[in-house]
Amino acid sequence: MLHCEQLYKQFGDTPVVRDLSFGIQPGECMGIIGPNGAGKTTTIRMCLGLTAPDRGQVRYVGAGGEARYMPEDALTIKQSLGVVSQIDTLDPDFTCADNIRIYGRYFGLTNAELDRRVPELLDFAVLTHKAKARPGDLSGGMKRRLSLARALVNKPRLLLLDEPTTGLDPQARHLMWERLQALLQTGTSILLTTHFMDEAERLCNRLLVLDHGQKITEGTPRELIQQHIEPEVIEVYGAGVTQEAARLFAHLADRTEQSGETLFLYTRQAHALMSELAKHPEWRTLHRPANLEDVFLKLTGRQIREEA
Repeated sequence: MLHCEQLYKQFGDTPVVRDLSFGIQPGECMGIIGPNGAGKTTTIRMCLGLTAPDRGQVRYVGAGGEARYMPEDALTIKQSLGVVSQIDTLDPDFTCADNIRIYGRYFGLTNAELDRRVPELLDFAVLTHKAKARPGDLSGGMKRRLSLARALVNKPRLLLLDEPTTGLDPQARHLMWERLQALLQTGTSILLTTHFMDEAERLCNRLLVLDHGQKITEGTPRELIQQHIEPEVIEVYGAGVTQEAARLFAHLADRTEQSGETLFLYTRQAHALMSELAKHPEWRTLHRPANLEDVFLKLTGRQIREEA
């Protein structure tokens, strides 16, 4: 239902998205992950018609199979889209119920339709008890759920979420995940960007890994783990032990990485490594299966990225 083909965008002398192509199927959740400055938000903005690509096209396929393009057909396309941005755009002067109701007016919903939709969406967002409260009286998690409820007022076929759970505590994040999973079960498609690898692994059918504006790889979370990383990881902790441990155990590990005072041993023979590490009780160890964060760090590096 969404096809991005050879998208290219440059700001000044800096390319931020380079020949990026991907598509989303109906009822699918696709995640875009990458470091700061990888081009995630610019990609979302091009999908929304807020930023025009220098090259390439964004094509939407309607419910009847008709093709429309951003930004030329933006008004028509946006009738079937829902958006939750990184920045809170709730109106502080209106109640929670009125934030949804007034937003619904932009889509031409009647009073009778809004009388049905607003209570349904407040219930979906677990905010019925806050219907008359203003956004300033809500917690961060409540504001994000209200933003989600507002984005659903037009019953969108595709929901675009830009880092929807940033800044939320674990309880609020899990409740947000439950709401998004419920939407997927109704057939709504979701395109999201996130920095949380557990979120990406939990919600997304497919993932697109971006770095420096380019697609590095694409696949299901499980496929990416199987294709790009060794199956087991042993972390060795302790001041001054990393160089010695790397020297002692390099022959048993497929790959080693050092970050601060932690040595990461990526291996297919964890039993032998753990037996050797047992001879060094002064070192702390953690043995775990490889995960999506390991893939992310291998493909994009461990260095800190500052946003431009």
